[in-house]
Amino acid sequence: MEQIKKPENGQELAQTNFNLWNDALKSGQAEEVAALYDRAVTFLPTMSKEFKTSQEDAEEYFKHFLEKKPEGEIIEGEYQPIGDDSYIHSGLYNFSVGGKDDRQTVEARFSFVWQKNETGQWKIIHHHSSLKPKD
Repeated sequence: MEQIKKPENGQELAQTNFNLWNDALKSGQAEEVAALYDRAVTFLPTMSKEFKTSQEDAEEYFKHFLEKKPEGEIIEGEYQPIGDDSYIHSGLYNFSVGGKDDRQTVEARFSFVWQKNETGQWKIIHHHSSLKPKD
């Protein structure tokens, strides 16, 4: 996994980490996506009613979600520092899913809590994603 360069500001850090996560989605490899999550992550996925509580749970979810060939795009997002080594990134994102000739857009809300671990890597310790209400 590529190491993140020190960004100039928090919003840049949030976008850089999101790009790593989105690139992992595009890889089609559940293990690569799950590697961005902490071993004890809490995760409320977009397309599942289950509450996931481990990196293994996240990997299992992504095995199925990646079959949809998702690609994410942040529509609106905010960075909120929690401390020197953690922050919340939340907002709205869209996913393109489906086959090459049958792509659909899924509108969703998100919140990621990222924390730098003992080896200096950013890991997702909490992720909540839900479908955006129609109104």
